[in-house]
Amino acid sequence: MKQILHQFISSLMALLVLVSTVSWTVDKHICMGRVMDISFFAHADDCGMGMDMETSCCDDESFTVQGQDDLKMSFDNFSLDQQLFLVSFVHSYFYLFEGEAEETSAFVDYSPPPLIRDVQVLHQTFLI
Repeated sequence: MKQILHQFISSLMALLVLVSTVSWTVDKHICMGRVMDISFFAHADDCGMGMDMETSCCDDESFTVQGQDDLKMSFDNFSLDQQLFLVSFVHSYFYLFEGEAEETSAFVDYSPPPLIRDVQVLHQTFLI
């Protein structure tokens, strides 16, 4: 589930960057008050009526949404407080997932001596 959510958020962020950096142009051709053609990124086709008449019934509308060109953020543009916060956040985030180190034992490779009799149970002497 975590991997699927991670892939979804990554794809969403990539799509957001793509949409925000591309310039969008929408062109509409209106004839007699009705929209005849809409086109993205190119000119809309005309309706075929003569545009050379003096009183033309057709109209072309277009609007453009400019994309961003300056996406490079450098580390030098941050103030000292922002740099300190960013470094401390990254440091604490990476050490959040670090597990505790296991203590290595020197006796891992050796097996315990064979137990012939359990002396504590035999004499019923238990350490309290």
